[in-house]
Amino acid sequence: MPHPPLNYCSNCGAKLTRRVPTGESLTRHVCDNCNTIHYRNPLMVVGTVPVWQDRVLLCRRAIEPRYGLWTLPAGFMENDETTGQAALRETLEEAGAAVELQEPFTLISVPRVNQVHLFYRARLRSIEFKPGEETLEVALVDEAGIPWRDIAFRTVAFTLKRWFEDRSRGNYQFHAADLE
Repeated sequence: MPHPPLNYCSNCGAKLTRRVPTGESLTRHVCDNCNTIHYRNPLMVVGTVPVWQDRVLLCRRAIEPRYGLWTLPAGFMENDETTGQAALRETLEEAGAAVELQEPFTLISVPRVNQVHLFYRARLRSIEFKPGEETLEVALVDEAGIPWRDIAFRTVAFTLKRWFEDRSRGNYQFHAADLE
């Protein structure tokens, strides 16, 4: 999904041009007035695979896109935040759940929407959780209860499949993928 064009410099307000800046190899939005290069890079979506015993905590979305479908707690990373902090914050915001963060589990590039998704393994600190503002309901689900047809995003389905495969092998590994 291409970005809409930028028209004016956020630094000085002058009109921007599109060109390859000196020392660069890609076309960028450049301000010829103050020499600011405006980079447009992918967004980071960060979340967790929160687990209690053999069950995974899922959230049913209360917002678009994919209203009413199931997902892992995740969202856009904020400035001045580490990926771990973002994962903890999003899990608390969306699922009302406190987790013990473990290692990064999946890293998935989604160039079609200019995003990179990172999911951490996580242990629920307790079974106290509740839907946040962007969530209709939250549920602990075992493998047989995963609503595969109603999973909101391919990155979440990929992550859940890898988690259950790794659990059955008794060995969790890091998984990276590119979803076209």
